[in-house]
Order: sequence, then C-alpha cells, then structure tokens
Amino acid sequence: MAREASAAARAPETSTARLAKFFPEASPVRIPVRLTRVAEGNPLTESTVIEFGTPHEVLFASTLPLEFADMLRVQNSDGTLDAEASVVALHNTGGRTAVAARFTREVANWIVKP
Repeated sequence: MAREASAAARAPETSTARLAKFFPEASPVRIPVRLTRVAEGNPLTESTVIEFGTPHEVLFASTLPLEFADMLRVQNSDGTLDAEASVVALHNTGGRTAVAARFTREVANWIVKP
C-alpha cells in the first residue's frame, strides 16, 4: 500500500536572511520604507522593505549602488520612522544587494521586542 507524505515547503533563504545571521538580535519584520542615499549631488531614492531589524540596525534588499559607510535616510509612510543610518554590511547577489545599516542616533521604540 502506497502512502502519500507531505512536508511543509520552505521558502528559499534570501540574501537578507543570510546577512541577518550576523546580527543575533535581528527580528523578522516587514516595514515598507523609502530609502534615500544621502550624497553630494543627486540623492538616489527607492522604495524597499525592511526585512529584519534590531534596536540599532535595519536590514533590507536594495538595488541602489551602495557602498560601506554610505549614509542613508530611512522613512516609513506614516513618519514614525525617519532616521539616518550608515551602511555597515553588504551582501551582493545578482542585481539586488542585502544591506545592513546602523542608525547614527538612537531611534526610540522603532522596534518592539517581546
């Protein structure tokens, strides 16, 4: 008699999830934000989603040409998050880059840990 087995399908691990392993306090979140690279000349902007966060860092995927120590402005749509952050880690994978950025100042209550 044949038996049918089923297993829960696992989503492939994203490069942002792999980068998050280097930040033990990181919690999964889904926060849509507008990201602006603060640079001389033309600032570059894109919409992205914060996928992981700690009290001090945000981790997200980006298509912007970012480098270590670039300054970013991170804003959500309702204005409860509007902060500057510095790129502290990058993981490049085919067109999108997983980015970790550390806030330059303390951002109170942006992420609540249980």
